[in-house]
Amino acid sequence: MTGAGTGTPSGRTPTEDTPTGNTPSGKMPGAVTIRKCEALGEMQACFALQKEVWKFSDAELIPVRIFVVAAKIGGQVVGAFAGTDDKKELIGFALALPGMRHGHCYLHSQMLAVRPQYRNGGLGRRMKLYQREDALARGIELMEWTFDPLEIKNAYLNIEKLGVIARRYSVDQYGLTSSPLQGGLPSDRLVAEWWMKSKRVEAVLAEVARAKFECRARIDVPAEIYAWKASAETRAQALAVQARNRDVFQRAFAEGLSVLGYERDEHGNGRFLLGGWDGSLQY
Repeated sequence: MTGAGTGTPSGRTPTEDTPTGNTPSGKMPGAVTIRKCEALGEMQACFALQKEVWKFSDAELIPVRIFVVAAKIGGQVVGAFAGTDDKKELIGFALALPGMRHGHCYLHSQMLAVRPQYRNGGLGRRMKLYQREDALARGIELMEWTFDPLEIKNAYLNIEKLGVIARRYSVDQYGLTSSPLQGGLPSDRLVAEWWMKSKRVEAVLAEVARAKFECRARIDVPAEIYAWKASAETRAQALAVQARNRDVFQRAFAEGLSVLGYERDEHGNGRFLLGGWDGSLQY
């Protein structure tokens, strides 16, 4: 579930599950402000935007009360607002819930959504960086979220622009969902680990060279995957790619490999690059 993604070449929004790359397209005057949501009306606006972006059935929507609770128990409800000073409109949000593993607190970023006309310019990344700043200020060094490994643009954003690693694969995490973004396929997800104080992440965010690694496995995603998912006539081809890649991911992770890089070529195809990772990042 969740926005990220983003997000895709067709303008879809990913899972967050994933951050989506976004920023204003000029259709609304005024700067975009990113801040925490606090008022009940702002939580209700997040709920409404979730429904608009994800198009879930009512049974799958995250209720307003979860947004309210998340903000009160150490999670995050971050909103992006655009418009003039006298009329600010919510154009995006990120929802994260607190988690605990082996005595360490972390954040699970469950959903990120951006209104369509504000996508594809960096707003999703800006919201993730706001989440990072807030988390580090509270002594939280790890944030996780899930994303669809078939979403090429979001995979690139997560791995190459935010610096996440991935070494866990969740098969059909949410079951078949009502969102058309899933294309009727099983909701397989990679788990993004964002070690927010790691040298890897700091290098990515500073746009300097990061440590090189030996690529020991490559997993390809064809650019046609979006069209294949969107049509009942070609959905079997998308399902075959998903099944093939699922097997390769699971075998690679069982061998101790991690996703450390991502490539996109001039035709829009994506490729995961896997190698060995510092095992000290554990919890």
